Amino acid sequence: MKDRSPLNRTLNLTEAERTDLSQHLKRVHHPVEPEAILNRIIWQDVFEVLEYLPGSFVDLLIVDPPYNLTKNFNGNDFKRLPDHEYCHWLESWISAVRRLLKPSASAYFCADWLTSTLLYPILERHFIVRNRITWEREKGRGAQHNWKNASEDIWFCTVSQDYFFDVDAVKIKRQVRAPYRTETGAPKDWEDGPHKYRLTHPSNLWTDITVPFWSMPENTDHPTQKPEKLIAKCILASSQKHDVVFDPFLGSGTTAVVAKKLGRQYLGIEQDLDYCCLAEKRLALANQCPTIQGYAKGVFWERNARQGAH
Repeated sequence: MKDRSPLNRTLNLTEAERTDLSQHLKRVHHPVEPEAILNRIIWQDVFEVLEYLPGSFVDLLIVDPPYNLTKNFNGNDFKRLPDHEYCHWLESWISAVRRLLKPSASAYFCADWLTSTLLYPILERHFIVRNRITWEREKGRGAQHNWKNASEDIWFCTVSQDYFFDVDAVKIKRQVRAPYRTETGAPKDWEDGPHKYRLTHPSNLWTDITVPFWSMPENTDHPTQKPEKLIAKCILASSQKHDVVFDPFLGSGTTAVVAKKLGRQYLGIEQDLDYCCLAEKRLALANQCPTIQGYAKGVFWERNARQGAH
């Protein structure tokens, strides 16, 4: 275990926790029904599992696959591939995952700018691509000979024209800096008070996301961990209570944790034991603290807003 500052809230594992939490993990070696795998984490390589999962049982797919970058995941290296090889790898699991989705299902696929260009043509063959979300990833080092990469993409897709989308569940509460009033002096589309806020419709440009860091209780040592707030937007927009949310590259568990906090069912697959155990630890902690940073009183708040101030 790493030595950390007393103020560092990054989650880690003791050997005792690893031993205990690993007992909760699932292994799949034959065809299974949904009841056997829902609200579980499967500790296996995704390609060993997909053929055994039932068809048409997933309401919402959320995928954050390894981007086409050389990256170390807890000792397991994912090496950058030639573009045609990476596209073949994407196709191999996207075509297999498609079978698991209900006709009314939606899907979100995360990507960096380079992976995004390779991913889109494949998604277009298997889904109706409805939008490209770009979110500001403000964390990271600056570049000396190029523009700093400070954003990532999420492709929003559906299986068919029959899909669920709840725009009211993902409105953003922003501070009003130039408030308008009606002729009678009443606030126009904003709430009066010491802190003036208004609910705004969400767009495909997200600038209200904070990447997990050492002082946040959701933070882990996973190198590409997505923020809970980011995943919460996808889940609230495109699923309903008790729907099944599936993540085939679960990592440290963010999708499963947020699904649980928001009253959905989940299934995650992850090949690294430590990440699986971190996910289990986070799921247990969600029982004690179901809050999501940046989401309060049923709305998302802009970054650094005084949540609940009004």
